[in-house]
Amino acid sequence: MDWGGAGERLGSPLYAPVQPALARLDPGRWPTHEELTRAAHGIATSRGMPVRFVSPRPHGDRERLYYELQVAATGEVETRAENWHDLFNALVWIAFPKAKAAINAQHAAILEERGEQESKRRSPERDALTLFDEGGVAVASSSPELLRLIVDFEWKELFWRRRAGLETQVAFIAFGHALYEQALEPYLGMVAKTVFLPVEEPFLRLPPAEQVARVDALLAAHFASRAHFRSPRMMAPMPVLGVPGWHPGTAREGFYDDPVHFRGKRPR
Repeated sequence: MDWGGAGERLGSPLYAPVQPALARLDPGRWPTHEELTRAAHGIATSRGMPVRFVSPRPHGDRERLYYELQVAATGEVETRAENWHDLFNALVWIAFPKAKAAINAQHAAILEERGEQESKRRSPERDALTLFDEGGVAVASSSPELLRLIVDFEWKELFWRRRAGLETQVAFIAFGHALYEQALEPYLGMVAKTVFLPVEEPFLRLPPAEQVARVDALLAAHFASRAHFRSPRMMAPMPVLGVPGWHPGTAREGFYDDPVHFRGKRPR
């Protein structure tokens, strides 16, 4: 999808977290590396290096394996021009600087601790970090009962029958940059990995920008402890397009009867 054709999709509520970052850019064309770097002013890696978006350089296979170490040590985030995947990665750095720095810090630390073996075969911890970084959704909620419906795959109960409760007790905050890319041309079957963030009810009354800033801090704290991401299995999957407003079909009850997109939990 070209830049001009994405305008309507980028107005979807799914993109709310990155819309302030997009607003800093020229709406009529793809941003340059310099413009993205200016939009990220004040953002740094966990090692204190200012984040800068730069053109990719030719790398051997070995150097590609250490991408996360390069980001942590230099602040340089290699970003392909006119590429949605890389652009959304930059926008997520701008929208969630603390969480992105925390995830990158864990990647870098694990690579340094485990060396060549980790670089050749990614551990379950780094699998979990990558899956959330690419396709994660933060679910901030004051209701353990509603969160339990995600764990139990009770999608129609959650998204349709409990919709009134969702509006006052749950915020779905898209994080993964690959998820943002996929949502430009959404398809039934899109699934996110979730991180549950317990919050008090006043959180849901905060302005959207304050919600994102709070989620950024909570995600950073979550990923500071490896006990929280020992395996991808610790993150419940969720059909992305079921979130009210994230797909036109969510206005109809019958949308949630699609057994392909809204699969129930398989028997053990």
